[in-house]
Amino acid sequence: MTLYEDLQWRGLIQNISSPDLIDKLNNGELTFYIGTDPTADSLHLGHYSSFLIARRLANAGHHPLLLVGAATAMIGDPRGTVERKLSDKQEVLSNFEKLKTQLQKIFPYEVVNNYEWVKDMTIIDFFRDYGKYINVGYMLGKDLVRRQMENSGISYAEFSYMLIQGLDFKYLHENRGVDLQVAGSDQWGNITTGIELIKKTTGDEVYALTVPLVTDSQGNKFGKSEGNAVWLDADKTSPYELYQFLLNTEDSMVIDYLKRLTFLSKEEIEAIEKEHLEAPERRVAQKTLAKEIISDLHGEQAFEEAVQISQQLFAGDIKSIDPKNLLCGLKNVPHCTVTPGKLPDVLVGGKICSSKREAYEFINNGAISVNGDIVKDKEFLIDKNSVFADDFLIIRRGKKKYYVVTITDETAI
Repeated sequence: MTLYEDLQWRGLIQNISSPDLIDKLNNGELTFYIGTDPTADSLHLGHYSSFLIARRLANAGHHPLLLVGAATAMIGDPRGTVERKLSDKQEVLSNFEKLKTQLQKIFPYEVVNNYEWVKDMTIIDFFRDYGKYINVGYMLGKDLVRRQMENSGISYAEFSYMLIQGLDFKYLHENRGVDLQVAGSDQWGNITTGIELIKKTTGDEVYALTVPLVTDSQGNKFGKSEGNAVWLDADKTSPYELYQFLLNTEDSMVIDYLKRLTFLSKEEIEAIEKEHLEAPERRVAQKTLAKEIISDLHGEQAFEEAVQISQQLFAGDIKSIDPKNLLCGLKNVPHCTVTPGKLPDVLVGGKICSSKREAYEFINNGAISVNGDIVKDKEFLIDKNSVFADDFLIIRRGKKKYYVVTITDETAI
């Protein structure tokens, strides 16, 4: 397949600005840029899905620039709902440095910052050199602008965002030879503003390509604004948490994700799809997806550790797990604080069992373990001496129900 055919097969083409772009993509040698705003101190999985196309194009002979836009982050782009809160300048600049480091670890390409060519521009220069060429009616026709005006209104600052992004495209075209901007599909209106600006001021033809946003089966995208961000920073989303997230990918979506989020070939993905359809309970496709993404982001060792933690937790073998990794693995299980006391009292006090009668039944049946050991003694004392590490202990009820329990300093029952 040609590059364009491969991108189409993977579902990575939403819009292109001109049919002429197809041959240019297939022939290599375009200088292009793709960007994001540093509104947080880490990228998330939605960013990863978009930035992966930079590597695909680079592998085909094109030349990438990655833009982390501190200037645009200080303004905020319309999202079609409500106005964004203005970001603190120093926080934005700090986020830029963190995202630059993170990006270059994953994608070893040059990172640029639009604050460098915007910070000294006067408002008169901005209006004369850029605002003069874009008609207000044209701007009002942009989908996100129109929707936001209908929902909550839009400030002049956010309304002007597309002009600054158009300014970026023009600057990079004239100073770095950029002829193509790539972005998520929600940026189409901003990109085409740049194309219009360049055409009116220089007569040059430049191009745009947008990538569909990664969403779940309900159409919810993976992003910070949606409150479901899966961060690329291992301290914010651990490799184990990422493993669990990917392992739980819906069967209806996993092959689509393999196409869009990995570099596996068409033949490899089709073989995985066949195996997945024959035995979806084995979760071969989900495990492959997790391996490819985690290994790319954090290394193969991080992936192997995530698998090991998962297997050890499933088997109840928590003693061999590092306490820090154990807490990461149990981040989303119930946490409770109890006073010291006999095991049945602790089970009821921590709402692990609904009553002492139920607690006795679980204990008698060998269904309660404390720090990995099955406990059948109803007189077993839970106190500060019982902690697994630091000030917590782990109680498991049955085969899968884990609880992280903190012991208070109160007197034992």
